[in-house]
This record gives sequence, C-alpha cells and structure tokens, in this order.
Amino acid sequence: MAAGGKRKVIKSITVRDFVERQGDDLELTVEEPAIGLDRLIEEPAVNRPGLALAGFVDYFAKKRVQVFGNSENSYLEKLPDDLRLERFTILCEQDFPCLILARGHNISPTLHEVARARNIAVLHSPRQTMSVLNAATIRLEEEFAPRTTLHGCMVDYRGIGVLIMGKSGSGKSETAIGLLEKGSALVADDVVNLKQVGSELSATAKDFARGYLEMRGIGIINVANLYGLSAIRPEKRLDLVVELKPETDLNKVDRLGMSQKSLQILDVKVPLVEIPVAAGRDTARLIGVAALNLQLRRIGYDMADEFNQRLLAQMSPDSNA
Repeated sequence: MAAGGKRKVIKSITVRDFVERQGDDLELTVEEPAIGLDRLIEEPAVNRPGLALAGFVDYFAKKRVQVFGNSENSYLEKLPDDLRLERFTILCEQDFPCLILARGHNISPTLHEVARARNIAVLHSPRQTMSVLNAATIRLEEEFAPRTTLHGCMVDYRGIGVLIMGKSGSGKSETAIGLLEKGSALVADDVVNLKQVGSELSATAKDFARGYLEMRGIGIINVANLYGLSAIRPEKRLDLVVELKPETDLNKVDRLGMSQKSLQILDVKVPLVEIPVAAGRDTARLIGVAALNLQLRRIGYDMADEFNQRLLAQMSPDSNA
C-alpha cells in the first residue's frame, strides 16, 4: 500500500541557501566581499580536490562543494609561486560551487583574486577537516532529501513517531489531544511535511503552523499554552502510521495482529495499524498500545506470534491437554 503524497525532488540549492541554513552548524563565514552565493550546488556531497591541485582534472566533481584541509594547503604552500598560481587557476576553471577552507586556513590574496575572477565563494570554518566533511555531507543529504506532504496529525509518543491518518471528521485531532494528555508531543497537524534521509522518514510542520492544532467546535489551539513547551517537537522520525477507520469497518480489521501491514511513503515502508473509531473506544489509548507493541517487535518480541505458537503447541497431538 502506498501513500498518495506528491514526491518533490531537490535538484540543486544555492550556496547562499547552504550558508544561511547550515552555516551555524558548520561555523561558516563568508570571505568578503561576498561573491558567488547564487552558484548552484548540484550534488549532496563534498570533495577534496587533491588530484586537481596536482593537475589532473579528468572526472573532477565540479558539482560538489570543495574542501581544503591541511593536506591541500600544505601542498600549495610547497609549490613555487608560479606553479601554485597555475594549479589553483586550473582548479577554479572547473567552475565548482564554492570552496571551504577548514581548520581556519586561508589562501594568499593572489589566489583569492583568482577565485573572485571566477565568481567562486570562499568560505571559512575553524573546525577540523574531517568534521567539516562529515557534517557538510550530512547537511547536504538533508537538503537534497526527497520530500512529500500528507494529510494527518503527527505526534511523538514515548519516542515513537506516530502519524495519525483518516478521513475528514474521523477524530484525528481529538485523538492527538488525548495523546498529548498522556505526555506526547505534537509534531504537526493537518499538513505533515515528510523528507527521506537514507532509509528513514522525518516529519515536520510548516514554521507558521508549528505548535498549533485545529479542533472542530473549538477552533485553533496553541498546544504550548495548554500543555507547555515539552508538548511540541519540531521534528521527529516517522515510525508508525495509524489509520482511523469508520465504525462500519470494525469487522474488517485484523483482530489477531498476525499480518503486519505497511504503508509506502516515498521509498520507505512504514508499519501500518488500522483502528476502527466507535463510540466508547479510547482511540488515544489504543494508539499508545500500538506504539508500545511496535517497540517490542523492534527488540524481537512479537506478542501475536507468541500467542500463535502457544496455540499451535496446544493443538499439537503431543499436547497433554
């Protein structure tokens, strides 16, 4: 079973977007005068241009952010002035998005002029080279992650990210309130933004709607004002989808839990539980049980399978019963 959200693919981001959104984490500063910030980063990875500095530019990863560490800077410093200028010029002619100088390194004014002539932004970070490489790769993967949106209500229940889905009027928001009263945190209501990083899905709300929840008959409520700041989670991994079904489907839902359903969102299959909504049923509590049951399954304990094995043992001809 697949969800119907439209897939959004990010093909590029500007250097400006990268610096504004990830600059604090990477401790980036832009060399003045700021140039080349509108250049496009087209691959979610970074590159150390050691071979290019040696003069070999075949297969150069020109769509990636370039990073200079101790090795690159030491190599350039040991070259004669003319050769250093020639090699750095060859590098800049590859038209890459930007250059990050790690470990607080700098380059000579002459090399800066070469970068400016090619409209290439030079960024600085005091962090160690490997730290810059690892952090930048992770951040770029997040920036380029495929995205989609789904209609529902997302909460964090005891560390389990639960997306509550269902038809309009099925009680999604009311169920979310019940979970908040049990100590859960609201991630998003109505429109849930999802992005796939690796094999995981991460859920967020739009910035202007974060912390707000709509309830029929009451209107918009501010969750933090009612339940405190701990009742809001800016982002959470999606672990479980719960679909609220009408009461008429009560007898169509799996009663034993032997068949584990899933919902495919982007390229990830997420466990799916269907819960019929009926008068007198505590839907929030049922979702809590489903979330805890998922935790047990993840550590290798399946309650339904255990019961099935005991039942088979009881029916066995060797049983004394």
